[in-house]
Amino acid sequence: MENASVLRVTRATILANTALSALKLAAGLIARSGAMVSDAIHSLSDVLSTFIVIIGVKAAAKASDREHPYGHERMECVAAIVLAVVLLITGLFIGYEGIMKILSAQEETLSAPGALALIAAAVSILVKEGMFQYTRRAAKAARSNALMADAWHHRSDALSSIGALIGIAGARMGLPVLDPIASVTICLFIGKAAYDIFRDAISKMVDHSCDDETEAAIRQLALAHQGVKSVDLLMTRQFGNRVYIEMEISVDGSLPLSQAHSIAESVHEDIEAAFPLVKHIMIHVNPAEKKSEAGI
Repeated sequence: MENASVLRVTRATILANTALSALKLAAGLIARSGAMVSDAIHSLSDVLSTFIVIIGVKAAAKASDREHPYGHERMECVAAIVLAVVLLITGLFIGYEGIMKILSAQEETLSAPGALALIAAAVSILVKEGMFQYTRRAAKAARSNALMADAWHHRSDALSSIGALIGIAGARMGLPVLDPIASVTICLFIGKAAYDIFRDAISKMVDHSCDDETEAAIRQLALAHQGVKSVDLLMTRQFGNRVYIEMEISVDGSLPLSQAHSIAESVHEDIEAAFPLVKHIMIHVNPAEKKSEAGI
């Protein structure tokens, strides 16, 4: 169900970005605005990034198999890394074009862009911010790293459109060089978004434990369960956007094996119900008396 929601959002954003890219490209060419053409290229890259999200989500949803017993969740992180690289390349291209125009400003006359570019920039800001809010809500609901990266791609586009708006307005007020300067500003916004997405994806690719608050809540839930004397060991690790838990609990050593197993199974089910991100738990049962006699 979560994947169906993600795919529904991605289809909607592909249609919206395609239409918006066409509008901004036409406005940039007609109104002679390099900043708006750069912004159109950025929006077009959003379409490519959304296709990357679709591929990543579908790959991550594949069931576990013999070669991948822990599933394929990290494919979303891979998709996010690819998205970050695409963003960076797009930003560098836009920045290069802007710098070349600034350097050649003394040799050629830069013309002020038309009013159509200004209107297109304003429309882009509103549409892209709306897409950011819509995609971010869906990403949180589906707990999708790749979709959240795509949401921030939309936000970076909204910010770049603000830069384009300022540059175009300044150029129309008698400072045409502000238009290519806006393109360079857009490049910086895109580069920052690419860095943040890449850093977050790499962080999720490398196993690390849950935060202290989450581990404390898991421990308390286990201790609150009838029959659990203590939690002797708790280790958590995040695998992609899922959590794996290894736990040792102590129960009355005189209990039959079947009853001790029932307690562990109940703890297992309660933790999975309380923490939806948990995919797998391994619980080992220790006899409380032996632990005490050993002085552990």
